[in-house]
Amino acid sequence: MEHQTAQKYTRIAKLYDLFQWPLEMLHLSSLRSEVIAKGEGKILEVGIGTGKNLSYYPFSADLSGIDFSSGMLNIARRKAAQLGMNNTTLIEMDIEAMNFPDDSFDTIISTFVFCTVPHPDKGLRELYRVLKPGGKAIFLEHMKSCSKGLNAILWIMDTFSTPMLGTSMLRETQKEIEKAGFTVLKSQNKVFDILRLIVATKP
Repeated sequence: MEHQTAQKYTRIAKLYDLFQWPLEMLHLSSLRSEVIAKGEGKILEVGIGTGKNLSYYPFSADLSGIDFSSGMLNIARRKAAQLGMNNTTLIEMDIEAMNFPDDSFDTIISTFVFCTVPHPDKGLRELYRVLKPGGKAIFLEHMKSCSKGLNAILWIMDTFSTPMLGTSMLRETQKEIEKAGFTVLKSQNKVFDILRLIVATKP
């Protein structure tokens, strides 16, 4: 059974891409392309949602994608079929309790996911578990800033986003990535220090 946050995303699934379209046109599409280009080997994309990243993968990519929202995942499956991505497997699964064996993937990709995972520490420990030693976890995430002024704006946004979608604007995701055991190889600010591209590895 879907939990509460998943149900919220399932309810808005058909409108989600429309809501996100202005952001994609401004900047996100180029960032998605940059992230996906770093994937290699056997790839897991967590929180794949409606499949916004699918068109950036090569057709030959050995890709598994998971999401906890059945409604979002149904849209992603249609997109994968339209793109002819025959090596892609999309599974309804909770990031906090994945069914994959330990050390399963060479690359894990997460774009705008850990603002929404109900228990990000559990989700990140699961990513660490299923990533092969020496593999890479690539995160494009928005998070709390070091600026009090920016955080004041994020706090206002958070008062709406958290009750509506379970999406927090004030998480300290990079710190959580490090706490889960990952070694951060690169952390690059993309929009101030709110939106960051983080490349980490499992020692």
